[in-house]
Amino acid sequence: MRICILSDSHDHIPLLRTAVSDAKARGAEAILHCGDVVAPSTLGKLQAYGLPVYAIHGNNSGDLYMLSQLAHRPDSVIHYYGQDAALTLAERHLFLVHYPHYARAMAITGDYDVVCCGHTHRAEIEQVTNIKGTTTLICNPGTVGGVGAAPTYILGDLASLTFEIVNVTV
Repeated sequence: MRICILSDSHDHIPLLRTAVSDAKARGAEAILHCGDVVAPSTLGKLQAYGLPVYAIHGNNSGDLYMLSQLAHRPDSVIHYYGQDAALTLAERHLFLVHYPHYARAMAITGDYDVVCCGHTHRAEIEQVTNIKGTTTLICNPGTVGGVGAAPTYILGDLASLTFEIVNVTV
């Protein structure tokens, strides 16, 4: 299963749409958003792509009540978790959180194959040794909204646990 990891869209809808469209064309079957969507209506724009969207909030979250309402609509593809999320996709254990220091702590537990975060607006993929003696990947997709840095996202393959940083061009 291929996934698109996003963060820090900050209401930049054209860049968000471009990234998701590109990821879907490359075979992404799910979207993970690591926070700082800002307005819930921004996340609602992803409904048209028909892919499940797993989202958390960050430190620039806008109306969290409306975000929850969006996720609870009967036809919604949005799954909103709040501050963080632990989920399983394609038999891989994933954790989403906005803050990198929190992501590092969760990666070190060894309970997850991949931990995704955002906040820094710098795209990075790092492999860390966890307390179980194995490794966990930390994926920070940077800012899909292009705030203070070039817009990027991460395309990942959960079967092979391979991930790449993708530049978003409009």
